[in-house]
Amino acid sequence: MQIKANGINIEVEETGGQGPAVMLIMGLGMQLTAWPEELVQALAEARYRVIRHDNRDIGLSRKFDNLKTPNLIMSIIKWRLGMKVRLPYTLKDMAQDALGVLDALGVAKAHVVGVSMGGMIAQRMALAAPERLLSLTSIMSSSGARNLPQARADIARAMMKRPRSGDAAALLEYNARLLRMIGSPAYPTPETEIRQRLKAAIERSLDLSGVQRQLLAIGGDAQRAGELSRIATPALIIHGRHDPLIPLPCGEDTARRIPGARLVVIDGMGHDLPPQVIELILPEMLAHFARSNGA
Repeated sequence: MQIKANGINIEVEETGGQGPAVMLIMGLGMQLTAWPEELVQALAEARYRVIRHDNRDIGLSRKFDNLKTPNLIMSIIKWRLGMKVRLPYTLKDMAQDALGVLDALGVAKAHVVGVSMGGMIAQRMALAAPERLLSLTSIMSSSGARNLPQARADIARAMMKRPRSGDAAALLEYNARLLRMIGSPAYPTPETEIRQRLKAAIERSLDLSGVQRQLLAIGGDAQRAGELSRIATPALIIHGRHDPLIPLPCGEDTARRIPGARLVVIDGMGHDLPPQVIELILPEMLAHFARSNGA
């Protein structure tokens, strides 16, 4: 369903009952449907009210094609030189979107779970409105500190060469290759399943023009690292030992910077959530929720 949040249209889906709310925030360029159904249903069966939304500029939420988008390569160079870049929007804006979703749904407090970029947005929510979070769970994400290890070189090159949004076949092939590159080495997803998921995502929304603007929002938020020490929300940091996109030291750094954060490292996990990984992280998440106020 479409709701108005933070002044823009956001696509939202709810699953489950009347228990405490769990907000799931997806990562870069990924739609709300990218959350594995096994995880969503398991949380619902545990009596949680599961809330998912398409981040701005992706899926069925508001697009920002009208905004000037700086060149990504030039922006990276400027950041490395300590120069400022004028961004179309920021992760702070995206955090306000998520808080606006909670407002629109009448949710006073929620357990907030984010993967990858979604984890960064969740961190921003904890900084902006700590009274709204029952707990924070940041999965395969980062503090954003500039000195941390970067994505494996071949993956970084692949991410810079996305095909145009209008070519469905090219998008499917590109994303299938990328998902194979970043997937969990111990728990590979069958090729047929990867393609089925991608086909469904492309049929839902073919427009990926917002990915570069989301990348810019991520790159422009390095100052977040120095602010994480202010987070008082109970925090769980989950990271794969074999993540080639956001390497493990990024998760370790996040946990080190957030007071009292608990770090869980999953052997064999890359940068995805196959069923075997869900089986490992779900008990950790449920225990974390139970330890937090209001669970």
